[in-house]
Amino acid sequence: MQLTWLLLLSFLGFLSLLKHSISLLKWVSDTFVRAPKHLNKYGSWALVTGATDGIGKAFARQLALQGLNLILVSRNSNKLKVVLNEIRAELPHIKIKDVAHDFSSDVTAGVKLIEEAIKEVEVGVLINNVGITYPGAMFFDEVDEQVWMEIVRVNLEATTWVTRAVLPGMLNRKRGAIVNIGSGASIVVPSHPLYTIYAATKAYVDQLSRSLYVEYKLCGIDVQCQVPLYVATNLASKVALIEKSSWLVPTPNDYAEAGIRHIGYEPRCTPYWSHAIQWCFARLLPDALLDAWRLSVGIRRRRDLVA
Repeated sequence: MQLTWLLLLSFLGFLSLLKHSISLLKWVSDTFVRAPKHLNKYGSWALVTGATDGIGKAFARQLALQGLNLILVSRNSNKLKVVLNEIRAELPHIKIKDVAHDFSSDVTAGVKLIEEAIKEVEVGVLINNVGITYPGAMFFDEVDEQVWMEIVRVNLEATTWVTRAVLPGMLNRKRGAIVNIGSGASIVVPSHPLYTIYAATKAYVDQLSRSLYVEYKLCGIDVQCQVPLYVATNLASKVALIEKSSWLVPTPNDYAEAGIRHIGYEPRCTPYWSHAIQWCFARLLPDALLDAWRLSVGIRRRRDLVA
């Protein structure tokens, strides 16, 4: 009888080890071996929101290197011209349109400008990158109504409406790729205290992406939520006081290179290799421990802001 139980436990242990080994091999393959898709198959144009800084700017350049023409969307018209000229100087054959609009003030007007810009062009790839957060770590009751309403308007409403604007063209052509940039603040860790509204809007982005993936996969449209952890951007500097990149915190260009390789595959991914490792270790820890750690980090950043 004891031998039977030992054999059973050994078999279950083997199955568990086999499962984790297969998962590890798949991650290595997906991250380092799997060939990226040819994005031109989706269409000749790509639309990128939040395109003048950080991840959005880096994605715009990577898409241009793939041979895609660009529609760049940002609230700052001067920065748009700078980015546009930089890409044209490096890749003069790429056609570029720019749309200057601040979604925090009026989403409807911005969507109308985008609808006008995409007329008579094949937008095959959409990168929904635009996003904002608090000016610093705050408890929920301390956040000014205008601040959290702007976060909802930009992160949630703008992402939804821009997706809705490009979707009909993709459906007519029966092909397209939609990439929504989420956040580890809403997926990797169970909570993100002192940035509650930001994390909640990014959780919405994740659920929106997953549901759209299921709805439109059979229509030839690949929808994906990419979940980065910290990237060395202005947003990370504001939220996490990160001033420079490291092996844990990639540059926007390094992240975008990894992100491009994952477009068109799984509905949710963490493209950068060290982010995926951090996520793996975070899942091994109890939620209560992660909650306590996140709260202590948030309070410390709040004190730094006040000081």
